[in-house]
Amino acid sequence: MITEAERLRSIQRSTDAFTFDVLRGRGIKPSWRCLELGAGAGSVAHWLAEQCPDGEVLAVDIDTGVFAPSDAPNLVVERADITSTDFAPRRFDLVHARFVLCHLAERDQVVERAASWLAPGGWLVVEEPYLLEAGSSPFPVVRRIMAAYQDHCSASGSAMTWARGLPAALLRSGLSDVDCTGNLGRMGGLSADRWRPLIDRVAPELIASGALAEADVTEFHELLGDAAFLDVPQVTLSVWGQSSAPS
Repeated sequence: MITEAERLRSIQRSTDAFTFDVLRGRGIKPSWRCLELGAGAGSVAHWLAEQCPDGEVLAVDIDTGVFAPSDAPNLVVERADITSTDFAPRRFDLVHARFVLCHLAERDQVVERAASWLAPGGWLVVEEPYLLEAGSSPFPVVRRIMAAYQDHCSASGSAMTWARGLPAALLRSGLSDVDCTGNLGRMGGLSADRWRPLIDRVAPELIASGALAEADVTEFHELLGDAAFLDVPQVTLSVWGQSSAPS
């Protein structure tokens, strides 16, 4: 059984380099005050603490039990529900969230509030998955796996295509210089695969509910060992916008 910590570390391994490039593009300065929403296992918060030695990084999550320990003096970790926690207006030079808002019913409201937490000239960066249509995969077992996975996400309240509206949401929140880029969530490619931990995490529940057969998961594992297998069931959209600087 894949643990939540293992799942989060798998996501970090496959997405951190992309995320760090996006954040570097915002012109990080050593004195920045940063807020990491839904900090997970902590890789982004740790990296920000290294980039901003003269500033501060506040990492918040509803469950901080898997956050990797740190002795960085400028990194503070707090347990908080970001749907109800508020921060002082104009407090942060950077607010970042990755793979968290799509799971919240209040996702649009959090985006709007997060924009208000930005200091003049500060950046809001939101990264969320956009799942492609399961039936478009060229692999029958992937079609079955991803259809069950998408149904599971929807049943739990996660909006796995919500990311498409993020550029418009940041513009509605009053941010400028809104732009975006994408990162392919590859399935297969042997060591490049990022999907086995995600599917294995929910597979027992999907099998128990009848959404998948054990044979489907076995076939999926066999396919992952085939060097000729590569699919792209998801694109991660990274969207950013800047708070107006004082005139």
